[in-house]
Amino acid sequence: MLVVTEIYLSIQGESTWAGRPCIFVRLTGCPLRCVWCDTEYAFYGGQRMALDDVVARVKALGCQLVEVTGGEPLAQPACLPLLEALVRGGYTVLLETSGAYPIAPLPYAVHAIMDLKCPGSGESHRNLWENIAALRPHDEVKFVLADRADYEWAREVTRREGLTGRCRAVLFSPAHGLLAPADLARWIIEDRLTEVRMQLQMHKHIWPPDTKGV
Repeated sequence: MLVVTEIYLSIQGESTWAGRPCIFVRLTGCPLRCVWCDTEYAFYGGQRMALDDVVARVKALGCQLVEVTGGEPLAQPACLPLLEALVRGGYTVLLETSGAYPIAPLPYAVHAIMDLKCPGSGESHRNLWENIAALRPHDEVKFVLADRADYEWAREVTRREGLTGRCRAVLFSPAHGLLAPADLARWIIEDRLTEVRMQLQMHKHIWPPDTKGV
């Protein structure tokens, strides 16, 4: 059984998959409490669903790109069987994870988008640094940045860990409403971080930022 907050079809707003129609399976629950979290409604509640019912709901929405997200999806043990079932079903599967849980057990075909927590999140102590070695070439690493200190931290971690050579993309994302995108763009240009990718949360520019189900 899984506890599910919502399942819906929308436009992928982040990562190198941004702009693609995508089905989102949002699992309930998260042990982290990031300062800038925009999905607090997924911390509690949700609907208990059998794995087969989740897959059937995905099939009914008619899209081959699926993201399992949260909350923190890997906090639910049944997340791994769900990922495996979606892969067997022929879907392209993305997993949005905080990096606070091991990614080594993921099915190889799953594209992990791992959010390394910066100090400004209040949860950087939850990062599992052994996940760096578990990154696959098709995975992505995301840093959500609240301020200049977060940017400098992410810049140094990217360099120290050789992240741009380990995975498909390293994403620098300004925390919505906390860091001006123009400031982040300027810092990236000034430091010649030519191998990182700046991203905005596209869905927050299409719809009001607090809109659910998009």
